[in-house]
Amino acid sequence: MATTNQGVIQGLHDRLPAAWPVLALAASAAMLATAHAFERLGGYAPCLLCLKQREVYWVAGGIALAGLVLLRTRAGDAVRPRLALVLAAAFLFGAGLAAYHAGVEWKWWPGPGACAGAGGSVADLDMSGLLDGTLKVRPPACDEAAWRLLGLSMAGWNALVSLGLAGLGLLAWRRGRTRP
Repeated sequence: MATTNQGVIQGLHDRLPAAWPVLALAASAAMLATAHAFERLGGYAPCLLCLKQREVYWVAGGIALAGLVLLRTRAGDAVRPRLALVLAAAFLFGAGLAAYHAGVEWKWWPGPGACAGAGGSVADLDMSGLLDGTLKVRPPACDEAAWRLLGLSMAGWNALVSLGLAGLGLLAWRRGRTRP
């Protein structure tokens, strides 16, 4: 049984450089879909740092898509390790941004000044008060976790996922460089 598991792991390890751009694109799309589902279905309005974290996935997805096109050219073999490294760097940046946001939520350090509001959505408000100026709308606060699972907020989970994706990108880069 151990030999079978080792064979499966080795097979995945061997295929990672070729599969990595597709995996990075799928992971980016899945993370964006999850964020939008929390917003639309769960009613969690994103704060400024939440939106910044989404930008990382848009960029990584675009890089992966462009890389998939480049891989179909003659330069594909030369592009593959560089693409893996660029995607790893994008996800590592995302992990850092998400960890920063999680730290803001835990009050370990201050967040950006533009992110100091406190919850509430326009749909829940009195429109007449909004129109006559008696009701003020405040954006969601970056320093308040809207949701937690096993003690981690969405930003905390995003940091872990992004760090894992960065690690996969580094493995794909390493394996792609040493390929015969």
